[in-house]
Amino acid sequence: MIRYFAAPIAAIALLSATAGGAFAEEFDSRDIMGGGPNFFRGGSSPVPRTTVMYNGNYAPGTIVVNTSERRLYLVLQNGQALRYGIGVGRDGFRWGGVHRITAKKEWPDWTPPSQMLARRPDLPRHMKGGVENPLGARAMYLGSTLYRIHGSNEPETIGQAVSSGCFRMTNDDVTDLYGRVGVGTTVVVLNN
Repeated sequence: MIRYFAAPIAAIALLSATAGGAFAEEFDSRDIMGGGPNFFRGGSSPVPRTTVMYNGNYAPGTIVVNTSERRLYLVLQNGQALRYGIGVGRDGFRWGGVHRITAKKEWPDWTPPSQMLARRPDLPRHMKGGVENPLGARAMYLGSTLYRIHGSNEPETIGQAVSSGCFRMTNDDVTDLYGRVGVGTTVVVLNN
């Protein structure tokens, strides 16, 4: 399949290189196939989003985070749920409880909390939203906690325990979830 696209992509790259100007500087053939710097950063998840049967006593619309599975479930009707792969807190940073989404932001700014700055004084004090921001494309803030369900520009961390307590998703998955839930959604965090 890729062989069929190689010649047109090469031709476009050659034309853009000979044409000069801004187009040649901005064009990256990986943007067409995915993965280029102008492609919706975040990559595909190593844990594909899927609909599964779900036996839980939660109302449809509830988000259930299972930290031991490193999965997030959005409970649907008829005993089903959408299952997403997530990155969770590393040892010493996992937590549990019931909260609600209190805010939602697209391409959120990031201000590391003082606890994180104490551990990592090299971090910036504030970072504007965008593709380089560690909160990724979307963030859903969890109650009065310091934690969020947010995107990530490091898709290789999905399924890993590497965060400081937040739940990471690929930008594609967090954008999908963001569009399905609202402020007030219940979030149950199971830390088994």
